[in-house]
Amino acid sequence: MKEIFNMKKNIRLVLLGELLLFVVVFFLIIFMSSYELSAVLWFIDLPSLILLAAILIPGLLIMGEWKDFVRSFSVGIKDFSLLELKNIIEAVDAAQKLTVFGALFAIIISGVLLLGHLDTPETIGPNLAVCFLSGLYAVIIEFFLLPLRLNAERKMNEEMDLGDE
Repeated sequence: MKEIFNMKKNIRLVLLGELLLFVVVFFLIIFMSSYELSAVLWFIDLPSLILLAAILIPGLLIMGEWKDFVRSFSVGIKDFSLLELKNIIEAVDAAQKLTVFGALFAIIISGVLLLGHLDTPETIGPNLAVCFLSGLYAVIIEFFLLPLRLNAERKMNEEMDLGDE
């Protein structure tokens, strides 16, 4: 039983478990909706993913948070000082905000493009689906960023408790 609790400390295993959970639930929803496997392709929009990455990664680099963000994947594996943990939490927080703003930006751009083509009704459905995909991608990214933040906050609280003793 103690091994299960030790697994929580390894954030990489937690993220891998979340990825596995996400993939299983995603495919269950697709198959339970009586769609064929090709329906998975409906959820892939490379321009939306590129736009989110083009806002998230340079944003973290410009703010000087990239190094601390990358370190968030090692919390619980490597030892960090309280200041380093605080910086890691701030970097993950910045990544969360950039993800939301990037998704809103992509949704607005897609919406404007959609409204510009209202004269062709057959394209409204597919273009509207693309609008929603940026939001879906932001939710998926947040799904992985939240455990990074919680893990760093838990580790910082543990370090503060050890410092009080």
